[in-house]
Amino acid sequence: MILVTGGAGFIGSNFILQWISQEKTPIINLDKLTYAGNLNNLAQVEHHSLYTFIQGDILNRALVHQILEKFKPIAIVHCAAETHVDRSLYHPQKFVETNVLGTTILLDEALKYWNHLPDDQQKQFRFLHLSTDEVFGSLAPNEPPVKEERSYAPNSPYSASKAASNHLVRSYHASFNLPTIITQSSNNFGPYQFPEKLIPLMITNALQGKPLPIYGDGMNIRNWIYVEDHCEALRTLLKKGTPGESYNIGDSQDHTNKEVVFEICSILDTLKEESIWLPHCTLIKHIKDRPAHDRRYGLDTSKIQKEIGWHPKGNFQKNLKKTVQWYLENLRWVENVTSGEYRDWVSMHYSETHA
Repeated sequence: MILVTGGAGFIGSNFILQWISQEKTPIINLDKLTYAGNLNNLAQVEHHSLYTFIQGDILNRALVHQILEKFKPIAIVHCAAETHVDRSLYHPQKFVETNVLGTTILLDEALKYWNHLPDDQQKQFRFLHLSTDEVFGSLAPNEPPVKEERSYAPNSPYSASKAASNHLVRSYHASFNLPTIITQSSNNFGPYQFPEKLIPLMITNALQGKPLPIYGDGMNIRNWIYVEDHCEALRTLLKKGTPGESYNIGDSQDHTNKEVVFEICSILDTLKEESIWLPHCTLIKHIKDRPAHDRRYGLDTSKIQKEIGWHPKGNFQKNLKKTVQWYLENLRWVENVTSGEYRDWVSMHYSETHA
């Protein structure tokens, strides 16, 4: 049995679905159910005998302690986090509370739990902490992709809070021998991603004929990883990863934000030939750039490929088309999440950044 925090979010829910399908062992989902947590993501396993959901906050120390003592997981996969850079510019404290203090509480309780396990279970136990390539900061145009040992240089409250949590996780291994593993992944995309992030925002806006907002000149470079490939990497690391180490997870292809948006428009032009907004690229609108917008990210993933034998299976264009098709086939899901607080956020944020 394993415990996943933030399992109703994008990566967490995809991980749970894949785990039950592939590993076929019990899994617990602890999620606060913030705006980004959606139990509809897990509707297909809601009544599965291997799945248990507990609504709660990782800041609730007593609850975390109770869960560990009751269910006795052999691993914790820590997905719970505030993740959206734009939101961190408005509410930095929320990111510090969840990403730094919440991770500290989880580490504290995991250490107490781990210290009382029998020797064989201590060796088996893993604390797997998910992080981001953004902790490394922005790369220069001709700089090679970063390796795991590169110093952190975060430029947003979000990435700073994740860098801090990474340091804490590392320190619990160095100081107390807790068997931790840290991952830094590139931008994720795929089914169930909340449409505040670039790819689902462009898809959902285009379907409604709304503007497709691109920050600045759109030439910011990102590396992308399909969420199913990411989850496979996480499962593999739980089995083969070395405690105390960190691993980069990503693809080898780089794309500018502008390229990604134009590719989405091209896919929609093909799949939605009846649309009244053809070609969809006419909906693109450049807006004022956000503060401290990192120009380029890039991860060297040779470590995980050589040591663990993992590499992404699909290519970006193929997986992007699969993602667009998923949103087209799940319009009710889209309607359910793009209402209320989401509409207020989009209206407020993009009106303020409008050029």
